[in-house]
Amino acid sequence: MTESTTHHGIGPEHGTGAVVVVAAALLDRGRLLAARRSAPADLAGRWELPGGKVEPGERPEDALVRELREELGVEAEPGERIPGEWPLKPGYVLRVWTARLLSGEPRPLEDHDELRWLSRHELDAVDWLDQDRPAVAEAALRLPAARP
Repeated sequence: MTESTTHHGIGPEHGTGAVVVVAAALLDRGRLLAARRSAPADLAGRWELPGGKVEPGERPEDALVRELREELGVEAEPGERIPGEWPLKPGYVLRVWTARLLSGEPRPLEDHDELRWLSRHELDAVDWLDQDRPAVAEAALRLPAARP
């Protein structure tokens, strides 16, 4: 994503009339990856699931793979779509997929200044963007339960 994009970027319209934005609940070794925004200013310091815009003619799953490569420098495989979709700014909707890390170590290359792997019991340790919270709660159901 570029600095001129908003939360998760922007993309083309897909079916519903809303611009579809994709994000990944990137899972690895029982943890979920959180990315801290560095831009724009009104979102900086808050945490999100990484992702971005779906380009014209691109399948959402392909956009997810491309965005993770561009933003984090990793190769990942999309899994299941997390049920639901969440409004971003007017006319934009967020859809989230689980994804499995195939290769590479995530690095904050674009729009983020820090990454953290969080176990299920650590998910509340970061200040998630409001629109990401429902998807994070759904992703948490796919993580191992916290040990007593």
